[in-house]
Formats: sequence, C-alpha cells, structure tokens
Amino acid sequence: LPGASTAVVAKMLPSQEASKIYHDKYMRNSRAIGVLWAIFTICLAIINVVVFIQPYWIGDSVNTPQAGYFGLFHFCVGNGNSNRELLCQGSFSEFTSIPSGSFKAASVFVLMSMVLILTCIGSFALFFFCNTATVYKTCAWMQLLCAVCLVLGCVIFPNGWDTEVIRDMCGEDTGKYTLGNCSVRWAYILAIVGILDAFILSFLAFVLGNRQSDFLQEELKTISRGEK
Repeated sequence: LPGASTAVVAKMLPSQEASKIYHDKYMRNSRAIGVLWAIFTICLAIINVVVFIQPYWIGDSVNTPQAGYFGLFHFCVGNGNSNRELLCQGSFSEFTSIPSGSFKAASVFVLMSMVLILTCIGSFALFFFCNTATVYKTCAWMQLLCAVCLVLGCVIFPNGWDTEVIRDMCGEDTGKYTLGNCSVRWAYILAIVGILDAFILSFLAFVLGNRQSDFLQEELKTISRGEK
C-alpha cells in the first residue's frame, strides 16, 4: 500500500542521525568500560606496591624449627627459642643484605612491574592530548610487560628457597621449589592475583584501542561519503 510505505519511510531515521545515535551510545559504553579499566589499573598498582614491600611471601608454620617470614628482600627469623623473638633484616637499598641471588632477581622484576604500572597510570594524562587508541595500546603493552615481570618474579623467587637461612627456618626438607614445613603467605598469593589482573587489563586495553581505531576509520569514511 502506498500509504503504508510512506509511513514506514517517514519513520525511518536519516543515515546521519542514526550514525550520531550509534556514535553517542558507543562513546557512553566506551567511557564506562574505560573508567572501569582505569580503576582496576589503579588497583593493580596498589597490589604491586604491596607485594613488593610486604615481607609475607612465605612464612613459618606450627612444625617449623624457627618462627619467621620472608619477602622479596626483607625477612624476619627467630633464634629457635620458645619466646619466638624475631630478628629482622634485609633491605632493597642494601642489595647485598638479600640472602639469595634468586631473591635479588625476583625483587628486580617485581620492581620493574611496579614501575611499569605506575608509568601506565601516569600516562592517563595523555588521553587529554593524544589519540585515545594510541594511549590504550601503549598502556596495554605496559600492562602486558608488567604481567610478564610479575610472572618472572613469582617463578624465580622459589628458586632461592634452598638458601641456608630459609632451611634453618623451614627444615631440612626445604629446597628449590620445595618449601618444607613452611607455607605460602598472602603476599605471594596476591602477586599471582596481580598477574591475572595485569593480563586481563592488557587484553581489555588492546580491545578498547582497536575498537577506537576501527570507529575512527568508520567516521572518516562516513564523512568522506557525505562530502561526495
């Protein structure tokens, strides 16, 4: 029917108006996801700082000869007496005080991951000056490298469990990648959570960056068609 077809055509939106509605909806969704991505990136930075500083990667248990706990570079161990008094030592600024070469390497890699994620947060300011897709992709690479550095830190750290001071605390069964009577503490687990977080955030940043690039190309094509 001619009248019906006219009514349908009248209800149809012009292509430019439809494109604008799609653009506005896309930008709202993109900003919302971007805000969540930024928030979780800040959370990752907090996790990274905590696992680097806190000396609770491994620790004693009820069956260990001595009380104590170890981090990447700082550790506290007892003297075997019943009062369980702890002597704390080790500092990143005094690199020679770290009891194992593996602990030193793990400390450096976790520090690198912390620097990378803090640099990523600092680069958020570039969203006001640079192409959004470029900033997302730059942050994605930094987050990916952050995850890799955390993985290396977590993998290398157990290689130093055979050092004498840990064997004294955890027992004779302790060796490389074998913790004896000691147990993994919360900072080590938090570092593993940070690895997963960094990989997910990196993937999301790559997706956001690629979608921004694709949408920009579509807009340019639409503008060029409109000019013709």
